Amino acid sequence: MSNEIKVVIADDHPIFRNGLKQILELDDRIKIIGEADNGAKALELILELKPDVAVLDIDMPKKTGLEVLKELKDSTEAKIIFLTMYAEEDIFEEAMNLGIKGFVLKDSAVNDILDCIFSVVEDKYYISPSVSNFLINRRKKLNELRNNNPRLESLTIAEKKILKYIAENKTSKDIAEILFISYRTIENHRANISNKLNLKGSHSLVKFAIENKTLLNELN
Repeated sequence: MSNEIKVVIADDHPIFRNGLKQILELDDRIKIIGEADNGAKALELILELKPDVAVLDIDMPKKTGLEVLKELKDSTEAKIIFLTMYAEEDIFEEAMNLGIKGFVLKDSAVNDILDCIFSVVEDKYYISPSVSNFLINRRKKLNELRNNNPRLESLTIAEKKILKYIAENKTSKDIAEILFISYRTIENHRANISNKLNLKGSHSLVKFAIENKTLLNELN
């Protein structure tokens, strides 16, 4: 069928991976186009095969799922779903910061994985119901950040992008090289951001950005 969802699966446990594959292949809307048993192979397959969806175990040899996603950056349009055994909010936060669309616990993957895939291809988030409170907490913190700093919404798209880079502890020189604009332009943007957010002192902008790194990634 022409509208098949092309999927790559990566998990270092063959029994789990095969079981997941069998579940997915029961639905004729899904086509498994690649499998990997480590993160390095997963990265290679995603770049080579260009799947619609990549289902990645977080904890894999050679490269973790998090490391794979960091290396992919903007080089793929695949929707990323993370599988994990661990219901840990810090892992969830890091995964969300890296741009995942789905987060599925392995012990509920049988029930969740199909719904997750169909959700993410529509550009919707899907989080296993048992950890949906993580997403609720994230949204609550974002609302608090916006309420406490209403002038965040006055930032331009360029300023928001630069603020996110500052949160990653990148210098003006680093950001200028990434965005292919001048150092002076970045410094002007930093001054404008500080003025809009009423941040005083040479380190206040960096401190604000790093403290709110997780939430700044949600800003449009």
